[in-house]
Amino acid sequence: MTNYNLHPWNETFEWSDASPLTGYLTQDQVDKYNNDGFVLLEKALAVEKLQEIIETMDQLAYETDAFLRTLEDERLSIAESGAILFGIHPCLRSEMVKQFISQQPFTDICHDLIGPDVRLYWDQLVYKQTEKPRRFPWHQDNGYGFVEPQQYLTCWIPLVDVHVGNGCPWIVPKVHRKGTLSHKYVEPLGYECFNDHPDAIPVEAEAGSIVIFSSLTPHKTGPNISEETRKAYIVQYAPDEAQLLHGEPHAGPPESKVPAKEPQRQFSILIDGAAVT
Repeated sequence: MTNYNLHPWNETFEWSDASPLTGYLTQDQVDKYNNDGFVLLEKALAVEKLQEIIETMDQLAYETDAFLRTLEDERLSIAESGAILFGIHPCLRSEMVKQFISQQPFTDICHDLIGPDVRLYWDQLVYKQTEKPRRFPWHQDNGYGFVEPQQYLTCWIPLVDVHVGNGCPWIVPKVHRKGTLSHKYVEPLGYECFNDHPDAIPVEAEAGSIVIFSSLTPHKTGPNISEETRKAYIVQYAPDEAQLLHGEPHAGPPESKVPAKEPQRQFSILIDGAAVT
């Protein structure tokens, strides 16, 4: 049996069930999200639009890789040339990308799973390269930066077909209802909440699908042992009142709480249930 240690700031968490408000997500899909912490939407995005997005992502990935190759060990934090590339905030580089993540189906998904007032919280590309295959550890997104409310949303968008062989997501269902778990840093991979889990399931998905999961859903990606780069775009949305907590969790209460409202990159997606144009 897996032992769960809660994050020190996770003291009073209670999961709040989402409801299908817009009609985009079915009751069964929302129930799966509530019960298992994730849902796969197949063929949710037009492949033609995705190709336009990939052009922007590829350019950012190329620039990131070129920068990493100038560094000692070709590495910065958990990003490493030949292994895994992170390119943050593509929405700041491209008005097309910004519009893409600010309209349907994302606005409907956010309304159904978060509520009527929603902001973009974070967006980044994650490219798994083939030269240095490695896993990305089991973690919750709220284990990297503690946000209140703890319950926000990740849309994991495969830009190519993803499967076990090239590093698709793996999910542990039902643990999200415990709130944020304690994480430790595993060199050089990143933060980890447990080593393994008997209930883990792979989520293989075609390009154009969206893997939706909670910020509290433990997930990992396996090594890319294929011959091509695995490409994904991760977009996170949070309630309008979300705050990022700062401090040392094991030393005591948070030292500060900063509203997640940086105007350029944490812009409103929904206000009173209406999409912001």
